[in-house]
Amino acid sequence: MKTRHILIVCSLFVTLSVAAQKKELNQAETYLKSGKDFDKAEKLMTDLLKTETNRENKKIYLMWYRAVEAQYEAANEKLYLQQKYDTTQFFTLVRRMYQVAESLDSLDARPNKKGKIHPDYRRRHAERLNLLRFNLFNGGAFQLRKQQYDDAYSFFDTYIATGRQPLFQGYNYDATDPRMPQAAYWATQCAYKLQRPDSVLRHANLALRDTSRHEHILQYVCEAYLWQQNDSALVATLRQGVSEFPEHPYFFPRLADWYSSHAMPDSVLVMADRCLKTHPDNQLFLLAKSVAQLDLNQDNSCIVTSKRLIALNDTLPQPHYNIAMVYLNKALELEEHNEPRKNHARLQELYRLAKPYMETYRKLAPDDGHRWAPALYRIYLNLNMGRQFDEIDRLLRTMK
Repeated sequence: MKTRHILIVCSLFVTLSVAAQKKELNQAETYLKSGKDFDKAEKLMTDLLKTETNRENKKIYLMWYRAVEAQYEAANEKLYLQQKYDTTQFFTLVRRMYQVAESLDSLDARPNKKGKIHPDYRRRHAERLNLLRFNLFNGGAFQLRKQQYDDAYSFFDTYIATGRQPLFQGYNYDATDPRMPQAAYWATQCAYKLQRPDSVLRHANLALRDTSRHEHILQYVCEAYLWQQNDSALVATLRQGVSEFPEHPYFFPRLADWYSSHAMPDSVLVMADRCLKTHPDNQLFLLAKSVAQLDLNQDNSCIVTSKRLIALNDTLPQPHYNIAMVYLNKALELEEHNEPRKNHARLQELYRLAKPYMETYRKLAPDDGHRWAPALYRIYLNLNMGRQFDEIDRLLRTMK
């Protein structure tokens, strides 16, 4: 008896729910026929869809689509007549038409009991929306100009998604629409501005088809991998950037820094030498090579590379420092042999050789006292330069 009561209650609930659906659908139809209050018709449908049991009802989605389409037509007429209207709202209505149509299509295309698919609305909606598709791109561009990156991304993302939506089967946008890579580029840039790494990577491969912006996309992808702390992908993309755009200010320095931070100066040297084959006078490549040679204790080669760099640009501090450190390192090696008398002449020579380069480094990089002050302390001490030594000694005391 109790089971029967439950069945009666459930049956009554379903009956009331169906009646409510019918009432709201009829009211929405009335709004649409009245030529106004289209937004109220839409709200009736979105309210219905808040109930889970209604989310399988294609009639609700169809009415929702018609309500949004009616709003779009009204907005389009105002714009055509050059009447005042919210441009953002206009583009938003276009995007919402796509979103509602795609939701309806996912229900409409479900297989029947025989496993066959016969969507009733796909062709009609696809033909209609295909004519409006350019407004998705324009909506993204409009929001991008306003620096509304989140909204801009949504427009471009919707535009790109049409290439894989079953609703637009047969249109083959990926192959026929030359603006797809451009939309992917702008979407990727918006995601970069928003610092959303997953969204940056979402359309990056498509964006790379836009060869005119290749280096920018690779840069955004690198930043995305950096945010994700995906070192292997970051390094691979930086290598690609160095290979394709060796003189771009982004890729080479960051890859060299990554190698250096992971104690891989040999990799820096290999990379620098490879780039120098095609750009022999590039100061950045020479500088990286000089530092790598210093780290690898390739003393004579470091001096040669550093002097070549100084000849190209004598205002760069680092090559002066590198040469000075080569001589100071050699002096330290001799001192560790604990034979000061035997090596005195050679030590004096090494400190004299280091002195002008470290002093020049001080002039060129006065704020880097943590590097040049201890070095000059050693130099002046060993060369018995009392006045200079006292000045550095006082300076070091104030730095502690």
